[in-house]
Amino acid sequence: MTKRPCGDVVVVGAGMVGAACALYAARAGLDVVLVDRGPVAGGTTGAGEGNLLVSDKGPGPELRLALLSLRLWAELAETLGAAVEYEPKGGLVVASTPESLAALTDLAAGQRAAGVETVVVEAGRLHDHEPHVAPGLAGGVLYPQDAQVMPALAAAHLVRSSGARLETGRTVTGVLRGADGAVRGVRTDRGDLLAPAVVNAAGTWGGEIAALAGAALPVLPRRGFVLVTEPLPPRVRHKVYAADYVADVASDSATLQTSPVVEGTAAGPVLIGASRERVGFDRSFSLPVVRQLAAGATRLFPFLADVRVMRTYLGFRPYLPDHLPAIGPDPRVPGLFHACGHEGAGIGLATGTGHLLAQALTGENPELDLTPFRPERFAETTEEAAP
Repeated sequence: MTKRPCGDVVVVGAGMVGAACALYAARAGLDVVLVDRGPVAGGTTGAGEGNLLVSDKGPGPELRLALLSLRLWAELAETLGAAVEYEPKGGLVVASTPESLAALTDLAAGQRAAGVETVVVEAGRLHDHEPHVAPGLAGGVLYPQDAQVMPALAAAHLVRSSGARLETGRTVTGVLRGADGAVRGVRTDRGDLLAPAVVNAAGTWGGEIAALAGAALPVLPRRGFVLVTEPLPPRVRHKVYAADYVADVASDSATLQTSPVVEGTAAGPVLIGASRERVGFDRSFSLPVVRQLAAGATRLFPFLADVRVMRTYLGFRPYLPDHLPAIGPDPRVPGLFHACGHEGAGIGLATGTGHLLAQALTGENPELDLTPFRPERFAETTEEAAP
């Protein structure tokens, strides 16, 4: 089999996370090869909304990663902002009842203590921030740090900025290992790509890449639909969603869950989500899910009842059981690194993930403690549960 380009690291997966890993590894001085069986952003990234959020994360390791990532996104936006449609527009989370508002403000207090900017908005002031939002809501919380990018554009620009050698249309069929068990590169359907380090940034297929290296990682697909309206004049200023969205994100349920999420885009269409369900890689269109999303959106913004939906698309979020991604070196396979399992937060968390991976690849002490994200943690849980 042909020996193809060698480098310091092969990154598997050219979605947003893989693109960020390539960028920051290259900035750290590494020679990077980026490989994907499809095009750049051809998987989960291309089906995303481009959210860069802290609003939906409680205090803890994911929020710390999100804050780091937002800082890095803002730095990238200084040169790439217009090209990737970066919008630091903020988020507004609204509550329909006093009880849900109390829970939301409690969450905001914890987030604020962890470094998040939050502004509690009384019911009578919601229309100051969103003039077209439904009347009768109990109140909300404004998150000025939330932002948005156009994900496919952003991934493409990060790849281009990295200078990595891009190998698309090549399926990874194996992870090469030496006699000592250490990684030596990857085998593809079009030859070998050699490197002493491999980064698994394969998103929903991260479990398959890990298995090729002999390391179990329980990544599962979690399907979600998005509705796209006809282009409109700017009428939705922020990312606006109902407070129960946060609970849905954190849920372990495999059954269908929907909660209204509405946001405008720089190009004019309004994006409407969000649904979550574990149905494998079933790409079937679901009219009941689409109807639930549309109904939830019109409850938040009644004017949408008269707006046409131009298309619907779906994607698969890479879900791990504890809702934290796997980031860092895998002690079970020397030279194997993981950057996957971000579920629906991969766009926002990509920059921090790539930055931390680059530090780990070059032997630096990562800026954040990677212990909560260690990839072998699921194997440890299985062993503890065994009789």
